[in-house]
Amino acid sequence: MDDACSIAVADIGGTNARFAQADLSQNGTVQLHEPVVLPTADYPDLPSAWAEFLKRSGDFAPEGAALALAGPVGSERFKLTNAAWEFDTANLAAELGLGQVAVLNDFAAIAHALAGDEDAAQLAHLAGPDEALPEDGTVTVIGPGTGLGIAHYRKVDGRALIQPTEGSHIDFAPVDAIDDAVLAALRCEFERVSLERVVSGEGIAAIHTAILALEGGTADPREPLEIWQAGLAETDPTAHRAIAHFVTTLGRVAGDYALAHGASAVVLAGGLGLRLKDHLMRPQFHQAFLNKGRYRAMMEKMPIKLITHPQPGLLGAALAYLQRHRK
Repeated sequence: MDDACSIAVADIGGTNARFAQADLSQNGTVQLHEPVVLPTADYPDLPSAWAEFLKRSGDFAPEGAALALAGPVGSERFKLTNAAWEFDTANLAAELGLGQVAVLNDFAAIAHALAGDEDAAQLAHLAGPDEALPEDGTVTVIGPGTGLGIAHYRKVDGRALIQPTEGSHIDFAPVDAIDDAVLAALRCEFERVSLERVVSGEGIAAIHTAILALEGGTADPREPLEIWQAGLAETDPTAHRAIAHFVTTLGRVAGDYALAHGASAVVLAGGLGLRLKDHLMRPQFHQAFLNKGRYRAMMEKMPIKLITHPQPGLLGAALAYLQRHRK
């Protein structure tokens, strides 16, 4: 693409599918319009949600599209990890009536947003050295939501090499009595307990149940959303303790992936991260991140940031489209 144009961008996850018009300028900047947010479960597939987005967008006629999808993008057949939508990526352009469609993993899109325009991604400092993300080091990107997204990137000769992962599906490793109780309960429900079963929006229910059991309380099965709301509002002590444990676990896991990726910095992303901002700035999160035995001094050198851009997946999808199709 040599000239400015307007494309459609989408960030499609297990709970919501977000669509927006993105105006791409000749100098590589992106202007996002107000997004259209559709519950994924309300639509049987992408074409039906796409039609609703275009209907709500008036006379918008996109020249192409970039779709950030929650799951392992790579083969022509694709299914969202935490929703029923399936895709034939080879036929998406024809299905949507477009000339060009770029498809990428949702956390790869967030990494594109960070690597392509750190200022636009709007970073808040959480812990560690208050300095910019490194220009020549690896950055770990992690965020809980409906699932748990994990990616990393490294800049080489000014170009970002972005690696999406399915790291959230490794085995969950308990480190204390609450974790042990969480794992025991989830083993009754799942043949294999992955990290995402705990460090995600749904995982708060298992943590809440485990704390109740350890404290000798009566079983109190509640929906995850109710636990989040009560805990964040501090109207329920057990829900509040569950969130504190969730945040500590997230700190520990973020530190694990920083070690695994050889990272120089860590960025948290996602709407749940934004809602937990105050909790993430408390000492417990950073102490769990630092608690890596002989490598504590190395962990102390890593800045930890939070993306505050309201739609980093949409921004990153647009920047990925620019990178792929700019001539």
